This record gives sequence, structure tokens and C-alpha cells, in this order.
Amino acid sequence: MLWHRGQISEDDGMTLLTSDRGLTLGDGLFETLPAFEGKAFLADAHLDRLMASAARFRLPLDRAVLARAVAELAGADKSPCVIRLSVSRGAGQRGLALPEPQTPNLWATRSPWTQTMAFGTARLATSSIRRHATSPSSAHKTLSYLDSIMAFDEAKQKAADDALMLDGSGHVASTAMANLFAVSGSTVMTPPATGALLPGIMRALILDHAGALGVEAIEKPLHPRDLYGADLVFATNSVRLVTHVMALDGVPLNSSADGVMTALQTLIKRLIQDETGFRLDVPS
Repeated sequence: MLWHRGQISEDDGMTLLTSDRGLTLGDGLFETLPAFEGKAFLADAHLDRLMASAARFRLPLDRAVLARAVAELAGADKSPCVIRLSVSRGAGQRGLALPEPQTPNLWATRSPWTQTMAFGTARLATSSIRRHATSPSSAHKTLSYLDSIMAFDEAKQKAADDALMLDGSGHVASTAMANLFAVSGSTVMTPPATGALLPGIMRALILDHAGALGVEAIEKPLHPRDLYGADLVFATNSVRLVTHVMALDGVPLNSSADGVMTALQTLIKRLIQDETGFRLDVPS
């Protein structure tokens, strides 16, 4: 299902000019979020992040139009779905200079979400591709996503489910698609948002609610050895919610803090039900 120019179509085809900078340069942004019972989950947080990135990249967007696209796709029916908002800078002259004036091109799609996506497990393989704090594509969801694509492919070639991506100094940044957390005792640790990682919406949710779970959440630099020494490692993103990381580079990781994982799953189920009315049946 496609939303484009204010209209919903069952056909996913649309016309894209060959001069569109999203096509030719990857010049644009996107957001992905789930919806349940006709309501997008944490939509305001996703729109806040998209608008902040747009301001950073001098990309003029109308938040009301973005919100309309999300609401109309989410409300098309009540089945769970994934909504992806995509926006390019639009058509422009050849070269790198920003077009004046800018006419951004916005489209959004809806695809099915299934409960098998939530609360799964994953094995990670360390990628040779690094995330760098000075690269805009590290801290923002840009249409230029080749680093994550190739890191993910590299992990699949190693029979893993996702890639561990390090920053320029060799510290943990994220996976190719998610933020990472390590649990040690009653402390939940995640790398700081210093530019080498995308500050995820689920990441922020866990940092905000950790106290209610009886744990302390802190941001601190993590080395891969910290993952091996942790009581539990998990990853978060908006579609898969929380993923239990079982192994890194073929070495099994500890799972002695299963109570934290259960508490996180219970929290997220409750928040989804409170906001959308949807009850996840995935066992904790």
C-alpha cells in the first residue's frame, strides 16, 4: 500500500524523476514505525527525529503532512503493519549543490507486521565496516544506507543474523539495524550517542523507563569484550522491539539476566497496549 501526493493506492508503483536526488545521490531521509489497531506506535517520537534530521540537512518538511501520511496508512485497516516514511530532496540540477528552491518528494508505504518479528533472538558477526561520528549517515536515517546494507550482507555470509558495527576507535556502535545494550548486574549499558550511532526510538524508551524496571540505565563506551563479559546482551529497534543477542562471532553470550529481558518485554507490551489498544500475544 502506497501513500503519495495525499492519496492511498493499493498499487505500490509511483513515478520518480531521474533527476530526483534521492535516486541519484541518496539525498533524503526515512523513518520506519509499527502500527497496531489503526494507530502508529510512538509516532510523535519518530516524527520528532525526522524533523530534527531534516533541520540538520536543510530539508524543508511539513510535519503536518508527514503526520497525515502516517495516520492515514495506519488507519487504512486495523491489522498490524509497518509504515515507512521516505522523503527525498526532490529534483535538482546535476552536481552536489542544493537545489533552490527545494521541492521535497514524500511517499510512504504500508506492509504487514507479524508477531514473529518481535522478541526474537540473533547471532552477531563483527563487520569490517565502521560507523564514524563525523558521517551524517551514522546518526541519521538517511536514504544513503549502503554501510548497513553491506555490513548486514557480510554478517549473512558468516551465517549470522546481523552485524556488530564498531566506531572508528573500535568501540561498539550498533548493529546494522538496531541499538545495542549490555546488562551487568542491575546496570543496563548502551553506547553514548556521540554521532557514530543512530539514537533509536526504542533505545530512548528503555533509557527513560529503566528505573521502573529496577535497573540503572547508563550511556558509556563499550568494547566488544564488554559484550562477552555481560550477563545479557540485547538489541532494540522499532519493528523488532527487543532482540536477545545469543552469540558474537560464533561465541555464545551469557543469558543469566533473563529477568531483565522478561521485564523489558512486559514493559513494551504494556506500552503498546496503552497507546494503541493492541495486545501482543508473544510469550515473555
